[in-house]
Amino acid sequence: MVSDMGLHLLQDWMGFSHENERGLARLVLTMMVWLWGVCLWVFSQSTINYAKIFDLDSNHLTHREIWKCSIWMTVIVPTSMTAYLYLYSHGEVALAASQPVILYVAVALVLIFPFDIFYFSSRYFLLRTLWRIALPLQPISFPDFFLADILTSMAKVFSDLERSVCRMVHRQVATIAWFEADSVCGSHSVAIPLVLVIPYIWRLLQCLRQYKDTKEKPTLFNALKYSTAVPVIFLSALKYHVSPDRWTYVYRRLWLFSSVVNSLYSFYWDITRDWDLSVFTRIFKFNKPSLCTNLFYGRRWVYFWVIGSNLILRCTWTYKLSAHLRHNYLTVFMVTALEMLRRFQWIFFRVENEWNKITKSGFQIPMVDMPREEEKLLGSTNHNV
Repeated sequence: MVSDMGLHLLQDWMGFSHENERGLARLVLTMMVWLWGVCLWVFSQSTINYAKIFDLDSNHLTHREIWKCSIWMTVIVPTSMTAYLYLYSHGEVALAASQPVILYVAVALVLIFPFDIFYFSSRYFLLRTLWRIALPLQPISFPDFFLADILTSMAKVFSDLERSVCRMVHRQVATIAWFEADSVCGSHSVAIPLVLVIPYIWRLLQCLRQYKDTKEKPTLFNALKYSTAVPVIFLSALKYHVSPDRWTYVYRRLWLFSSVVNSLYSFYWDITRDWDLSVFTRIFKFNKPSLCTNLFYGRRWVYFWVIGSNLILRCTWTYKLSAHLRHNYLTVFMVTALEMLRRFQWIFFRVENEWNKITKSGFQIPMVDMPREEEKLLGSTNHNV
């Protein structure tokens, strides 16, 4: 009886851990949508015309509509997790395993739904951008590499989703195989580092495509930045394929070195290229009006904060992406959530920098052509669910 009870508790723990892994990934996705709504709200209150930057049509989603989607996700995701745990705890393992599959299929169907409901134009814009990211056969636009950069921050989420789908396909939910590291979907799976590296490969290919089109050398240095993520991911995964001593004295040191290189390189690029802070001189010199930001109006503490926090959160990158550190679900969730916050503040300065480039190039928008979001909402009837 003791052995049966122990087996039952082990199966309960495996089932709950499986749902924690998958559910936390979905919570991070929900968090990212909420934060994107906040970004759009801030842009709508400033002089930054984000619709022009992203080349959006008049029917683009506003922050209010993004928040409506966020509310639905906030309701559906916890409900999905609760339904899984309820069915599993009552012995309905097959129904529990099929429940998340139904959710994923439903989301996919909503995205590809061909009729003009559920924000059709915005769904089409998103799918088209994702397609251009996966196959960079055309000249790269700002929305293409902007979304691709966001996807690099969500690499851990994609890896967790891959493991969840793998376990559901191979029916490893609530089985001993779920616990075995060398099972098809276990810790030794080569699919884990492959999924982690895909967003970085996409971004690297985009940079190479930009160099082909523009012949600008900085795009090659940007491609080099994304290439430094590859050794971090694969050296970390080697822990499950080499002896412990060889990992400790050889590959672990290489992993740490490659992690430091990538973190510092990415930090430098954020500051000098993505945000164009000109190696911090923008912080200390505000005597020229052209150096003031359109978004935060030259407040020095904002730049001190964003530079310091970006450096710290960049250093957590190794934990977020390392294949051999993924078993501490809550810690990984916290680190991934912090990465979402880092990307959230990155968006403000990246979009601001792009707007500054547009205005400096001589592009000017008359005030009559920049309607406030509230006016557009009152006059819009195309986005009805």
